[in-house]
Amino acid sequence: MPDADLLPNELQRPLVAPTRSARVSESAAAARHVLEGEGAAALTMRRLAEEMGIQAPSLYKHFSGKADLELLLVEDAMFEIGEVTHQALRSRGPGSPLLELLFTYRTYGLAHPNLYRLATGGRLPRERLPDGLEAWAGNPWFVATADSSLAQALWSFAHGMVILELDDRYPPGSDLGSTWRVGAAAFDHAAGRTRDG
Repeated sequence: MPDADLLPNELQRPLVAPTRSARVSESAAAARHVLEGEGAAALTMRRLAEEMGIQAPSLYKHFSGKADLELLLVEDAMFEIGEVTHQALRSRGPGSPLLELLFTYRTYGLAHPNLYRLATGGRLPRERLPDGLEAWAGNPWFVATADSSLAQALWSFAHGMVILELDDRYPPGSDLGSTWRVGAAAFDHAAGRTRDG
C-alpha cells in the first residue's frame, strides 16, 4: 500500500522474495499440504516427493534439505500473518483495533495450527528471511501499542494464548473469548497510559 495509506508507525510491506521457480512453488504448496494435514513429523523429503509423485533425490536439485523447505513455509506464514494482522488494524468491527488484532491473530493460528507452530517455534533463521519481513510481520503489535516493550508483551500474550489453546491446556468450559477480551482491555489501558505519557 502507498505510504499515504499507512497508519502511524506502520511499516511498508516488504518486497516479496525473488520469484520462485515453478518446481519450488509446487514443492512449497505440496509441503504445506502435508504439514497442514499430517503435522510436522510427516514433513520429510521422502513424504514430500511421494505427495508430488516424484523421486526424493530430484528435490535436492532445488533444496539442500528439509530446512530450506521449512524456511519457505515460515516465509509464507509470516507474509500471511502480516497481511491479516495489518488488515485487522483497519477493521471497523465492534472492538478496538487491538482487540481485532488479537482475534485475527488467534483465528489465523487456530486455522493453521501446524504452520503456525512451524513459523513461531524453535530458532528463527532471521538472517535468511527476506529483508524487512520479520519487522513488518511484527509491526502491527507496535502500531496497536506505540511502545516496543508493550508490543512485545502483547505478542507474547497472544502467542501464549494460541499455543495453550492449540495444546488444549485450558480447563474445560473456559470462556476463552472473555480471556482474550480481558487481555485486550488490559493492553489497551496500558497503551493509553503509554501514549498519555
